Formats: sequence, C-alpha cells, structure tokens
Amino acid sequence: MRDAAAAPTRSRVLPRNDPRQYDDLVDEWWRPDGVFAMLHWLAEARAALVPPADRPDALLVDLGCGAGLLAPHVAGKGYRHVGVDLTRSALAQAAAHGVTPVNGDATAAPLANGCADVVAAGEVLEHVPQWRSAVAEACRLLRPGGLLVLDTLNDNFLSRLVAVHIGERLPTVPRGIHDPRLFVDARALVAECARHGVTLQLRGVRPEVRGLLGWLLRRARGAAGAASDGRAPRIVPTRSTAVLYQGWGVRKG
Repeated sequence: MRDAAAAPTRSRVLPRNDPRQYDDLVDEWWRPDGVFAMLHWLAEARAALVPPADRPDALLVDLGCGAGLLAPHVAGKGYRHVGVDLTRSALAQAAAHGVTPVNGDATAAPLANGCADVVAAGEVLEHVPQWRSAVAEACRLLRPGGLLVLDTLNDNFLSRLVAVHIGERLPTVPRGIHDPRLFVDARALVAECARHGVTLQLRGVRPEVRGLLGWLLRRARGAAGAASDGRAPRIVPTRSTAVLYQGWGVRKG
C-alpha cells in the first residue's frame, strides 16, 4: 500500500498551470490526504455560502468543477448540480458523485443565458489566462437574483510567496499547479463583477492553523490514510484578502 506521505508519481514534466497535470493527478482528487486535500476544505467553505434552493428545479453551475468536490457539501440543498470542466478524467469522477458533467471552458460554457440560480467558481479564476472572460461568463449564466460564489488567489508578492514558493512545497498543493502571472487582483475582480451586474463582497480566508498543523503531523507519520483519521482543517475567515479570498454577490435584476 502506498505511503500516504509519498508524492504521486509524475510521468512527465509540464509547464506551470498546464491542464494535463489534472490527468496525471487523476487518482488524487478524492484522497483526503492527497495533493488536492485543500480543495476539499475550500469546497466545504464555499458551499457554506450557498443557501438552500428557493424554487423547484434550481440549478447550480460549478465552473471548473474538477472531480466534483463541491458535490457532497451542496447535496440536499435542492439544486441540480451541473459541472463544467476541460478535463474529461475529472468530469468522469464528478459524474460518479452526482454532478451532471459538461465538457467545456470556463470562458465559454455551452449553457443558456440566465440558466443558473447559483454559479460557483472555486479555485478556477487563477488558472484561466483570461480571468475577466471567466467572470463575464459566470455572470452571463446567472439569472437576475442569482448568486455568484468564488474563491481565488490575490495578485501580489505575498500571495505568490505563500501559494507558490511555500505552498507548493507542502503536501497540500501540487508543484507547478499555479502560474502566479494569472493571480487575480481583488480590487480588479470587484470592479469586473460590477461591470456585469454583480456587487461582490470579499473576505480573506485561510486554513485554521491548529487544524492544518495537526493534519500535516498525522500525514507525516506515514501510515496510509493517517491524515483522514482526525478532523480535516477548516477554512476560516481572516480580515486580510492579501492571499486567498472568497467572494459572493447577487446579480441585479
């Protein structure tokens, strides 16, 4: 059995932010102690911003859904969950977790205008070369009164230091998964959302320190699955949006 602390085998060296990395890491998506572990924690925090559906047949569109990590946290809220992603291997896993898969780009989703009651764009904007196009697309999909929820990385020195130079040396972030040139300035994001009728509120978020240290310690002890024996770290609010931040806002009618 593979040691939980061991890094996944990479068969090729790819450029930063290359989508083919997700095919190479396909077995990592649902491992609670794998390299995508932090995406699970962020998905839970993102889902907490999504209220129960207020009408029958409500639709949640999950842009850049990956393997559907949001699904367990919005199940039971009354939405049909549609996931849009470029990576077919990830979409196959999303479908197995109850997500209706749509193979497509976050900047050009093959879905109708105003179809969504909620659009979630979690940890995707910082991977899109034209993040403004992804924001425009998210807002296009929202019906009037629909809710946009997102989280992403800010564009500054501290964010690059924490997310890339430090973060990618931890077992919670795959190496080379980010291109810091694509990080999203928080003020520019608020302005872009406003252009498309969504007044975005922001707050900084981070993993709780005690929970993260405990998780890393359990993982470092090396027994397979050790990191999942205790409670996963929670993502908690922080006053600073300098590194990782959440946003939410309603599209005007």
